Amino acid sequence: GKLYRQRGENDKAIAMHKALLDSPDTVGDKRTRVLYELGLNYQSAGLVDRAEQIFLELQQGNMAKQANEVLLNIYQQDRDWEQAIATAQLLAHDEQTYQFEMAQFYCEIAQSELFKSQFDQARAHVQAALSANKKCTRANMILGDIEQKQGNFQAAIDAYTAIEKQNHAYLSMIGEKLYDAYDALGKAQDGLEVLIGYAKMFPQLDLNSVIYEKSLLLWGEEKANQTMVELVRIKPDLNGMYRLLGLQMSDLNPQWKADADMMRTVIGRQVQRSWMYRCRNCHFKSQVFFWHCPACNKWETFTPNKIEV
Repeated sequence: GKLYRQRGENDKAIAMHKALLDSPDTVGDKRTRVLYELGLNYQSAGLVDRAEQIFLELQQGNMAKQANEVLLNIYQQDRDWEQAIATAQLLAHDEQTYQFEMAQFYCEIAQSELFKSQFDQARAHVQAALSANKKCTRANMILGDIEQKQGNFQAAIDAYTAIEKQNHAYLSMIGEKLYDAYDALGKAQDGLEVLIGYAKMFPQLDLNSVIYEKSLLLWGEEKANQTMVELVRIKPDLNGMYRLLGLQMSDLNPQWKADADMMRTVIGRQVQRSWMYRCRNCHFKSQVFFWHCPACNKWETFTPNKIEV
């Protein structure tokens, strides 16, 4: 039956395991095992409701752990986060607490509630996420967004900056929002200084674009260019070289401009091809950031800053 399933011949696998279930010899542990395989067949065939019913039935037996693991996958695929949380709680034990997963499930619910402007519910689910995993950076990002939407700009700043203590690598994901919160309080200059401080302290952060844009706005071209040159020199890479060439173009001798422009175009193409987010678990690469890797289904495995791959 498993072989049929692996070949994609789900109908044959289902028929075989159904026939085994009807056999008078299939009793006890053997029946439980056949039922489990039938559930996998249904899942593979896309008959998720039937699969779910079987695995729910198996929750009481000696294959409860395996059944709950499959149910957890089903609920994640269906984005049924409440059921995913309940199932993860059943699976949690000392060796595997599922705290990262549960925090992310709460964040998924909070994100949806924020989208619907259900701020109190979103706030409660953010707190549940932080209770499950106090280092959940996504929870503080959502909390900052809630405070920002409600006009609580200092509280938004507090939520965003708390990410530094959780995992500073994620600060680049809230750079512009953090600046906007400072700006709303009439402290745009302070916000920009905070971002520059982060970029100098943690050179791997992808903050240069927002820093340059806000520097131009507040300080003008000369100081913005000077700031950017300083930051690129701290961590020289292809992305920085592309930006640096752009800044220097206006000062170049006209006879070099065409060549410099060609070099910048080539570097730009290379940056676009090789500058990506990557899953630390399965090395899946993407131009888009995911909290949940679409390739290996692990949570919080994507690098929060694009890297050369």
